[in-house]
Amino acid sequence: MTLLSTLARMEAVSAGRAEPLATVRHRHLTDRPLVLVPLTTAGEAGAPLGAMLGTDAEEPLLLTVAQPRDRDLRFRFLAELADAVLPHLESAQDAVEPVSRRGGEEAELCTDAPQLLVPNSGGIAFVRLLGRSMRFRRTAEDDPEAPYPAPARVPLLGRWLTHYAERSRVPGSALLLAMTDVLTRHWATGQSPLEDQHLGALLAWLGHGRDGGRGPGGEPGGAARAALRAEAARDGDGLLLTPPAGPATDPAFDNKRLAPAVARYDAGVHGADAEIRNLLAGQLRPTWDAMWRALALLRELPEGERAAARWEGDRWSYTGHRDRLRAGEPPQPRRDDAVTAARKLAARERDHARLAAQEALDDPLVMAARRLAGEAFTGEVVAVEPAYSEGRRPMPRPLVTLRTGDEPQLAVGTKVYRAMPDGRAQPGECAALPGPGLVTVRLTGGMGRSREPAPGSVPAEGESVCWTLFEHSPRGGPDLPDPEDTPWTHGGPPGSLPEAPDPVTGEDLL
Repeated sequence: MTLLSTLARMEAVSAGRAEPLATVRHRHLTDRPLVLVPLTTAGEAGAPLGAMLGTDAEEPLLLTVAQPRDRDLRFRFLAELADAVLPHLESAQDAVEPVSRRGGEEAELCTDAPQLLVPNSGGIAFVRLLGRSMRFRRTAEDDPEAPYPAPARVPLLGRWLTHYAERSRVPGSALLLAMTDVLTRHWATGQSPLEDQHLGALLAWLGHGRDGGRGPGGEPGGAARAALRAEAARDGDGLLLTPPAGPATDPAFDNKRLAPAVARYDAGVHGADAEIRNLLAGQLRPTWDAMWRALALLRELPEGERAAARWEGDRWSYTGHRDRLRAGEPPQPRRDDAVTAARKLAARERDHARLAAQEALDDPLVMAARRLAGEAFTGEVVAVEPAYSEGRRPMPRPLVTLRTGDEPQLAVGTKVYRAMPDGRAQPGECAALPGPGLVTVRLTGGMGRSREPAPGSVPAEGESVCWTLFEHSPRGGPDLPDPEDTPWTHGGPPGSLPEAPDPVTGEDLL
């Protein structure tokens, strides 16, 4: 958490309304995302209880499990979920465009990728768990003698959900988004990050921020009280007025409403199935409506300039997974080998640094946080002195002196960068600190190959320039060995056979 975000939280507490952390939207949103609101059984995270999903706010699809302990009903729920979600996830597979990659190699890239939205980080964890439990299911085609074979679409959906869940761990990815995470990236509330995971409480702060911080009766600072009502207010029967955003349910609802209804279902009471369905719809619908209100709030922000480039990375990821499925490759393993895990970690570290740099370059409010931390500085050019490098072929190395009110963590020789109009980063280095508030930067690149700098490549006197101490396009670390060269200390060369699925146990048979 940056100092500016901490100050924004303090200001939100003082003013009684959410404070902006960004001026643009740093995550891409598609025109028709699939909203998924899941519910799970208390005490058994892997047992689905119900879900509300769809791409139209007015026409949600409700799926329920009347008795979560009944594996037949749970498997039927997964098959129905696959019927509803797979068409959306596969909808962009065939619309492609030719792309030239490095070395002149031609490839095809899907022109778009389906997007999946869940209420909070618990929803992402549930998607990952669903993918893990579904992608290894045996089908009649895989094993004709398998008891209770799954339809082919069930393990297929598991592989898609696993890919989306893994992609959600990549900083800046937008294939699978938790709504609370996206909202808190753009606004600061006066409550803790844990409380921000409650979508209803979070929207209470955002809603009151749009009417001057006044509550329903016009009282100042009503956001905190509205958030508390959304989080903890109960009716006369002790049930929450605003159900949690899932995937867990309210214990009072489980004990007073759901458990008696499930008992009546087990006893064969007529209409108990419909009663459970209505109860779960009442728990899911408030979060469903909140998801679409949050989506409308986010769409009001203009998309950041570099968000499209990160979305292109998501499209490459989607295209690659489509190609692996079409090639008949086996499901994703439960655990990565040493080289794959190291590559993922290195890539995510690089993407994290790249995301932080791109958000700062897209958003002056985010850049202000980096300036406050001493990682960037802005100033007016007060002098430009021509200079050249030493050697057989002198190259331009002009000295640009700025007057700044920032306090960057600079020393002579520190590398700095500035964004050029064409999007490239011009490198430089701190040449001197001639006086209080003065910084002299020696330009070391981005001026062309001739003896004289290209027009516009050197800041003019009187121009305002922003320099950063961080790279705009961080590069990866050293190359890793091939999987077959993995040392024995890290598991040795991986085996030639893929990891076998879970063995069938007595619990798999009813």
